[in-house]
Amino acid sequence: MAHPHLPTTESAVTAIREIAQEFHLEMTVTDDIGADQTSRRTSAGAFAVLDPDGSLPHEAYVELGGSPSLSVQLFPEDDARIVVDGIEFADVPRDAVPAFLRSVLGGLAHVKGRFFPPGWWLVVPLPGDTTHKELIPGSSLTPWMNRRVR
Repeated sequence: MAHPHLPTTESAVTAIREIAQEFHLEMTVTDDIGADQTSRRTSAGAFAVLDPDGSLPHEAYVELGGSPSLSVQLFPEDDARIVVDGIEFADVPRDAVPAFLRSVLGGLAHVKGRFFPPGWWLVVPLPGDTTHKELIPGSSLTPWMNRRVR
């Protein structure tokens, strides 16, 4: 199942805003616009605002209130970095961000433990048989993660 296409950073921020309203969460957004402001711009020259193709890159950092702590950094390159209670999920496709947040906030995300190799994993399933998994470093789980252990 394909996720709805989010062609711009602003369209992704709008989709996140709708999810925040649905789950009654506070939301703050910080926008960085221009090649001289975005964090991953290596193709633009020093002090250049536009990319070589004349476009104006837009990056946004979104924080959602509530539990678990959630932040989303949307990059102009059509991907995002999502941090859930301190666990970083890098390179999440921008189109998958709303489904990722709905999975976490809707209770589908869970923590799975393994005996060998020992460790805990934060698992975020998405529609269409896509799953994002990240190792939880150390052995201490947050209260939210403890409630999600399977």
